Amino acid sequence: MATQQEFESAVERSKTLTERPSNDVLLKLYSLFKQATEGDVNTERPGGFDFKNIAKWDAWKKLEGKSQEEARAEYVQLVNGLAGN
Repeated sequence: MATQQEFESAVERSKTLTERPSNDVLLKLYSLFKQATEGDVNTERPGGFDFKNIAKWDAWKKLEGKSQEEARAEYVQLVNGLAGN
């Protein structure tokens, strides 16, 4: 499992990646971050034509039930992979 310090370091490194990840990877990063910091989705699903936020909400919802510790560890692992570590 990743420590809080490792997670926070990964969050900072994710902001300085030299290559922009694909949209799928960005959604994965977003959903893991939200699950790690807030737990299960706690808002209503956006409606209408707000496609970007609907995609983000759906990605987060798929992680429902995953512990914050697991999400933190997966986030760190994903950022390490993207950063070439």
